[in-house]
Amino acid sequence: MSTTTLTHRSASAFLATPDASAFDEPEQIARFTRWAVDQGERSIGVSSLRLSGVTCAACALPIEEALRSVDGVIEATVNAAAMRASVRWDPTRTRPSALVDAVRKAGFDALPDTAAGARDLRRGEARQALWRLFVAAFCATQVMMLATPAYVAGAGGIEPDLLRLLNWGSWVMALPVMAFSAMPFFRGAWNAIRSHHIGMDVPVSIGIIVSFIASTGAAFDPHGPFGSAVYFDSLTMFVALLLAGRMLEVRARHRAAEALEDALGALPETALRVLADGRTECVGIARLCVGDRVRVAVGEAFPADGCVLEGCTSADEALLSGESSPQRKAPGAEVVAGSVNLEAPVVVQVLRTGADTRHEAIVALMREAQSQRPSSARWADRWAAPFLWAVLLLAGGAAAVWSVIDPSRAVWVAVSVLIVTCPCALSLATPSALLAAANSLARRGVLLRRLDALEVMAGCTRLFVDKTGTLTEDRPRYTACERLPAAALIDESALLQCAASLAAWSRHPLARALCESQPAATPAATHWHALREQPGAGVEGQDAQGRRWRLGSARWVGGIDAGTPDATEDSAGLETWFGPVGQPMARLHFEEALRPDVSAALVALRAEGLRVTLLSGDASYRVERMATALGLDSAMGGATPEAKLAAVRAAQAAGETVAMLGDGINDAPVLAQADVSLAMGAGALLARGQADAVLLADRIGDVVELRRMSRRCVRVIRQNIAWAATYNAVCVPLALVGLLPPWAAGIGMAASSLFVVGNALRLRR
Repeated sequence: MSTTTLTHRSASAFLATPDASAFDEPEQIARFTRWAVDQGERSIGVSSLRLSGVTCAACALPIEEALRSVDGVIEATVNAAAMRASVRWDPTRTRPSALVDAVRKAGFDALPDTAAGARDLRRGEARQALWRLFVAAFCATQVMMLATPAYVAGAGGIEPDLLRLLNWGSWVMALPVMAFSAMPFFRGAWNAIRSHHIGMDVPVSIGIIVSFIASTGAAFDPHGPFGSAVYFDSLTMFVALLLAGRMLEVRARHRAAEALEDALGALPETALRVLADGRTECVGIARLCVGDRVRVAVGEAFPADGCVLEGCTSADEALLSGESSPQRKAPGAEVVAGSVNLEAPVVVQVLRTGADTRHEAIVALMREAQSQRPSSARWADRWAAPFLWAVLLLAGGAAAVWSVIDPSRAVWVAVSVLIVTCPCALSLATPSALLAAANSLARRGVLLRRLDALEVMAGCTRLFVDKTGTLTEDRPRYTACERLPAAALIDESALLQCAASLAAWSRHPLARALCESQPAATPAATHWHALREQPGAGVEGQDAQGRRWRLGSARWVGGIDAGTPDATEDSAGLETWFGPVGQPMARLHFEEALRPDVSAALVALRAEGLRVTLLSGDASYRVERMATALGLDSAMGGATPEAKLAAVRAAQAAGETVAMLGDGINDAPVLAQADVSLAMGAGALLARGQADAVLLADRIGDVVELRRMSRRCVRVIRQNIAWAATYNAVCVPLALVGLLPPWAAGIGMAASSLFVVGNALRLRR
């Protein structure tokens, strides 16, 4: 039996039992929890929970309060749109099972956010929603058939006994709707009232209950206080329409969760570890250690970050970087966990495991983004409760007025007001758009760490860009070899091979660039001894004849006048020297390589209304030359971190909204100061960076896509809010004057929510 099958069955077992103690096992905790260190050097768990039973934005409040009431919980955030909770907790005071139990006691359900558990939870939720909708729709059609004769015949056209019999039949068909289909609304209303909050299910439930009680009284006692009019047809149709709308909303939320589930499911459960004697053993990926060798077959995912030792293949990294084309992987090339081996079996040496891998960093970012409630959504939540109280007072006032004007219409006017004013569309307006935009960007390779960044990015007027590692590649490119007089009789190719063999012992960017330009060179090409590297100068080695050779700065290699600078301002790029100590033989030239899409991306950003400024700590002459070549508005070279910070603050003081694009580590202060911070994504940088968004594929063009998507997202949010406001402004007066029956109010409410969700889903294209 496969490990995957076992995992799936264990997740199903968790669903079938209320006992959450199994979630406390270390192997299970590792699947949905990452660890951080707080200011007091304590280890803090950050767990992601998948929720069910959440029907509206107001449901987030009682869940958050329930989680915060658990001893040891430091912070709890619930995103109702994504049906996800993020909880920070102290492992010395509580366990994950206590978090799940707290959610269940609040009237909802929760599971650890692993791929199998979330998938089963969503499948069960969708199946139950479909059954409730089927029962409501079936009963509504039967009630409508029973009510049709009364509508066709008109007043007095049917004998009272026959009319009463038809009403009794409608009452019988409405019972399953009340007892089964409408239960989510009743449960949500009860949970809200019990938690001393008012949610959107409260006015809906009041409308349903009042309609049913009034219609029941009219059906069994036509001459009683409720009159003779029944509303079973409007009641059942309203419940069916509302359930249809909510089922589509559930499906939209499920599609929004697919990106995270794909990322979680990309990592294999086991790996084939190669032992010292050449034998292999199958182990869980949690048991892999740095330095292990693993064999990866064609079609399998790489279990950890590593480098290829044997074999040559290509890898599909689309889920991790947004790069759709396969990436070639020769011996020495790095592979990332979760990417798929496409062409040939390879042996990989493990470099990073567990939370240090790029895969886990991406998953952590996606979880954090989908667990947030952006500021505009929090604003809607704050106003939802006062609005709902106003709705209840308005409905009560309408019933009182109509009881004087026409008592027979008072009930259904009040019900129509309760139904039509439910602010589902308003609460969905912002989070549905932001989640759709975030998932669309994630498929391209842009991960949002803070959803608010979309709204801020749309209003940005200034973009500061770092140079090295951002506009340029993270390493320079070898261009030419200038042989010096001491090497007049030495073949240039042999000289380069010798220099590259010494460079292979250094990790300096220039040394690595030289090695890449001479792929045939290896450290064994020349037998070096007594190797040492002098920080800031270069690398030194002794050959078989005892001569000391150096690769590095001119002064380090020697033989150059002390007053001669290592690089002049007329130099177009970078350089290094090579030769025996005191007898340099070659001057090797390098240049910074611009990323392929830089020029086109900067033109597009300026067309989007952004002023672009190059901000770099590199030499001023290089920065000015690059800014001129790229046509940038302004540039600052030789900038210290303090100078960069001052430049950003000056722009903000002038009233500009500032975005900063940097490498995420060296530019940490200025990234923290900017209104929106963007980081290039690579390896461990992704796990440590504090940027609002990370460009996984290191494409500057993705900043253009982020800017355009943010502006589209803001337009959609405004459209959604305008629609919700217009809908209420038109329909509320119609309901108050008695021109909008309950069934029409139900159609309007469901259509309003569907419009908002559908409009937001356009951002996924």
